[in-house]
Amino acid sequence: MSVRPSPIANELPVDSPERRRLPVLLRRAWYGLNQAFRRRILHTGITPDQFTALRNLHEAGRTGLIQSQLTERMSSDPNTIASLVDRMSKAGVIDRAPDAQDRRAYRLRINAKGRKVFNEARRIAQELQASVLHALEPDARDAFLENLSAVADACVAESEQGLRR
Repeated sequence: MSVRPSPIANELPVDSPERRRLPVLLRRAWYGLNQAFRRRILHTGITPDQFTALRNLHEAGRTGLIQSQLTERMSSDPNTIASLVDRMSKAGVIDRAPDAQDRRAYRLRINAKGRKVFNEARRIAQELQASVLHALEPDARDAFLENLSAVADACVAESEQGLRR
């Protein structure tokens, strides 16, 4: 696979179509990865967002999460997560019950069926990640993920800062 040389930002006008832009690249990468994953897990009956919810619930262990915690961990909005949780509950992959401390909140837990589906989808996710990261030299993969994590954290910080303005 050939890689175009990176244009030097100072040499290109701001509106040049040849200039690499973070939002465009992130969107293109996310969309391509999301579609590839969606196609590979179709047979499991879950979507990429449902996989992310199952992963978060799996990582939370027996205590599970209240719905607002899942919303925060998934960097989403309450209405989107409420709809997602409804579909997952109807599909029988999570259990949802009023929280013991706050009856207004729902506590979510992954159940046996959800763990089985999650484990199958996780295997597929790991294979896909390895395949995609194969586009990079082996010694650059960890640094890429660390840099991407730093960019993601900076994006979240900017978003939170925008709320305070």
